[in-house]
Formats: sequence, structure tokens, C-alpha cells
Amino acid sequence: MLEKLRKRSSSDILKIVLSAFTLAFLIGALCAPDLGQMFPGLGRIVSKPSLLTKDYFFTDIGSVSGAFLNVGLVGLVCNLMMWLPGATASGGTVAAYMLTVGFSFFGINILNIWPFILGTYIYSLVKRQSFSKNINFAMFSTALAPLVSEVLFRYPLGPDELHGVTPLGVVLALVIGMAVGLTMPALCAHAQNFHKGFDLYNAGPAAGFLCLMIFAIMYKAIGLEAPAIAGTLGEGSRTICNLFGVICFLLCIGLGLLLGGGKDYLKLLRDSGHKADFAAKYGIGATVLNFGVYGLFILAYYNLIGATFTGPTFGVVWCMLAFCAAGATPLNVLPIMIGYWIGSLFGANAINAQAIVVGLCFASGLAPVSGVYGPIAGIVAGVMHYCLVTSVPAIHGGFNLYNGGFTSGLVAFVLVPVLEHFFKPMSEWRKKA
Repeated sequence: MLEKLRKRSSSDILKIVLSAFTLAFLIGALCAPDLGQMFPGLGRIVSKPSLLTKDYFFTDIGSVSGAFLNVGLVGLVCNLMMWLPGATASGGTVAAYMLTVGFSFFGINILNIWPFILGTYIYSLVKRQSFSKNINFAMFSTALAPLVSEVLFRYPLGPDELHGVTPLGVVLALVIGMAVGLTMPALCAHAQNFHKGFDLYNAGPAAGFLCLMIFAIMYKAIGLEAPAIAGTLGEGSRTICNLFGVICFLLCIGLGLLLGGGKDYLKLLRDSGHKADFAAKYGIGATVLNFGVYGLFILAYYNLIGATFTGPTFGVVWCMLAFCAAGATPLNVLPIMIGYWIGSLFGANAINAQAIVVGLCFASGLAPVSGVYGPIAGIVAGVMHYCLVTSVPAIHGGFNLYNGGFTSGLVAFVLVPVLEHFFKPMSEWRKKA
């Protein structure tokens, strides 16, 4: 069986690994201590507004078992798209899947994803392309999922009122989904020019600027009061999250070693992460091994700083894994983490505050900065991201789940030209040495 697996293409192995993650989430739902709340919890999750930051573990909003079920169902939809005829899985697919399931712990749900998938399908028809070629964009488009929940259940009423599903809400949800699905592919392609590949969360700036426009039209331009940006958090589930994560990541390490990834993993760790495709450069074994090693590294960090393992905290563990196949490693992310810690020493927010815990996830998207220009540059990038991340939601109303990725793009826009102008990449220093 192992020999057959080794003969499969990198694309097929990635699809199998991502499908296994979905199965793990569904099993996690069945093993959660509040199993009796699984379906009622899921019902609460899909029937409420979901702008930043709503903890799907919290009993007022969902439940632990309901959150895992929601993640599993969303992951299943993503997997079904991946296995469409003609669809291939790459580092970009891993990123799209991990971001989508990660945010399914706080913001994305099995109801609010469909308008974006429909919008991307319409984009495929307009461009006369197969939908299977655009499934990554369908997943990335769900960054604006809170907008759909907002129009379905509250808009245009005041922040403290709900009206339930209405014909107007359904129409607005479809319009938003079509608008986002039609424009995200073009914006994502252009975003590379904005940050030159130094923000791994490439869809972050695209979603951020698009959400800024939609938010302004829906609220600011016509004078409606926007809902407050405020976290609704429970007490967390440290034991469940750690146990689930450790099992998943150890299995990835085992599979990566069985696929022969051990011999190339040190090379992968030394990669700058800039415009990288780890599967193509170092093989699928080393890539899967990075899933496990990087995942344990993230869990260890969040335990070390004393983070509360709420839905958002656990969700961003998976979001951080988004680019473990395309740029992120423990070595090039560590300077970003150090930068965040330094920022917390002088800033108003503690290192384990929920907004900072979530923000660090997307600050890791600046890993190529430390990979290309060295750890000091990475630390500076981390400090800058820390200072900026809590201010950015105000400009998009908290409806852009990729807030931290948007922030990374802004940091890269300011920092990278300065680095290019005054400093040389580490690779040039190594050649001279």
C-alpha cells in the first residue's frame, strides 16, 4: 500500500492528506465531550452573524462538537471540489483549504460559503474555463463570508436587531457572492505586484481592499450604523485542541518520513520561502513532514505564551499551516514570532490576547522577509504587524476574515521597498562569504 502511495502524483497525495484532515475533523466532532450539542450547536453557528471575532466553541454561539462538525462539512465541500475531474492540488490548494477550514472555527460556516462558490462558478463560465481550474479562488473568496451572514440575518437593521432570512437578504447574499467570485481571481493575480511575493497570504490584500469597498457602500456611503467589532469568546478547550492537534501532526510526521521526506527536510527548512513550491522543490515527503513539524511548532508556541484555546485560537493553528507547502517553515517564521513578543513588551496588548494570537497567524505570512533579508528584518516585520493589526479591522468593518493577511500586505508594501533600497538579500552575503 505504501508503495502504491509513493507512486501517486504529488497532487493526489496532497488531496489524500487534505481529505484525511477533513475526516479527522468529523471524527473530532464525534469525540467531543459535548456530543449532545453537536446539531444544536451547528444550528446556532449557521443562524447568527459572524463578523470578527465569534468563537464557535462558545455555547452562546455554537459548541465544540458543532464547531468540529461545521469544519468537517466545510472541509468536505472543499475536498469534493478538489476531486473534480481536471482539478490538481498544489501549494495554493493547501493554502486555500487550510484557510477555509481554519476560519470555519470562527466566521465561515456551511451556510455562508455557497454564494462565493456560485460566484466563482459564474466567473468560470464568463471566462470559459473549467470550474475545476478555479476551485482555489472559490475557497479564497470565503474570506468575506461574514458579509453573507450579515445580510442574511441582520442587514439593514441596527447592530442589536436580527430579522432572520428574508428574500432581500438572499438576493444581497447572491449579489455579494457573485461580485466577490467574479473579482477575487483578478485581484489575487494583481496582489503579487502589490507585495512582490513577500506576503504569503496573497488573498489577504485582495480580500481586504474588496471588503473595504463593499463595507463603505453598505454602511458609510448611505449612513447606516455598522455593527461593533468585538470578540465573543468562551473559556476555550485546551486539552481537546492539543490532543487533536498533536495526533494529527504526529501522523503527518510519520507519513512524511514514510514517503522519504527526511532526507530533504533540512534543505526545505533553509529555504527563504519566497515564491516557493516545496512539493516541486523538495518532494511531497518533505512537504508532508513540514505539515507535522510546523504544526507542532505552532501548538508549542501558543501553549508557551498561555493562549486560551478558543475556536479562533485553534482555527488560526490551521490557518498558519496554510503555507507549509509554499513558503512557511519554523525557521523563517520564528523571527516574526520574536517580533510579536517584542511588540507586546511595549504595546497595549499582551502577547496572549486574542487579537494578537490571531494576528500572529497572518504575520507569519511575512516569513519570506526573514527568509530573504535575514532574522532582523523578520523581527522588524513582526513588530510592524503587531502595531498595525488591531487598527485595520475598522476600515473593513470586521467583515474580512483575512484581516491579518491584509495587514501583512500593508507591512510588505512599506517595508520591502526600504529593504530592497538599502539592504542586500542574505543569498548575496552568503556568496561573498
